[in-house]
Amino acid sequence: MQIDFLCLRPRCVALLLVALAAASLPAFGQQAYVSRFDLFTGYTFLDSPAVSLAENGFHLQTGVRASTWLTLGFDYSVSAGTLTLKPDMLLPGLQQQLGAERGQMAAAGEIPAGYALTVPTHSRTQTFAAGPQFCYRHFSKVTLFVRPSAGVIHEYATPQPADPIAATVAAQLAPSGHKVDTVLFYGFGGGVDFSLSRHLGLRVQADFVHDHLFSNLLENGRNTVRVSIGPCFNFGGNVAH
Repeated sequence: MQIDFLCLRPRCVALLLVALAAASLPAFGQQAYVSRFDLFTGYTFLDSPAVSLAENGFHLQTGVRASTWLTLGFDYSVSAGTLTLKPDMLLPGLQQQLGAERGQMAAAGEIPAGYALTVPTHSRTQTFAAGPQFCYRHFSKVTLFVRPSAGVIHEYATPQPADPIAATVAAQLAPSGHKVDTVLFYGFGGGVDFSLSRHLGLRVQADFVHDHLFSNLLENGRNTVRVSIGPCFNFGGNVAH
C-alpha cells in the first residue's frame, strides 16, 4: 500500500507534528505503574482526500495489557460529514453512460455552459478493529505506541444533489436514496500517551489506512487518515511487577 502524504490535510499533519514534538520532551525514568486495563474516549477527525471526505466524530478504545509492552484491544469510531462525488471517480462503464447522457442533454440545451457535475453526499462512517498494540515505556510520563490497523469500515452515504442534473445522476447511482457498504481496511497507526496522574492520561494518535468502499460504483480505493485526541483512563493491577 502506498499513502500519498501530500494529500493529507494540513490540520491533520499539524496535529501529528505537535504530538511528535511533545513526545520529544525529556521525561526519562522507569514507569513504576502500568495498569492492567485502559480506556480511551475522545474526539476523532476522519479525512479521505480522494473523495473530499471530512468527518468529525467519537472514538472509543479498550485494552488489556498482556505485558508492559503489549496491549490487546478493541477500537471503535463513528463520525459524520460530507464527501463530493465526481464523474471521474466512477467505474469506466458508469462514466461512459453518464457521459452519453450528458452529451444528449447538452445537445438539447439542458446543461448550462460551464456546468461541472458534482454530487455532494452526506456520509456516516463506523470503524471496528481489534488487535495488538506495541508500547515503548522508556519515559516516565510519556508512552509511545504503534499498531497494525486492520478491521471493518461501514459507511452510510446519502446523496444531497444541489441541482436537477445532479439529482438525476444521484437517482441513478442510489435509487433508494442512499448507499450502504461494509469492507475491510488495512494500514498502520500509532501515537503518544501523556501521563497526567496515576490513572489519567492524554492520548494523541493517528491511523493511516486503505479501503475500497462502494467498489460497485467507484473505480479506485482510497487512503484515509484518522486523528484522535482525548483522555485515557488506566485502572487495574500493576503489570510492571
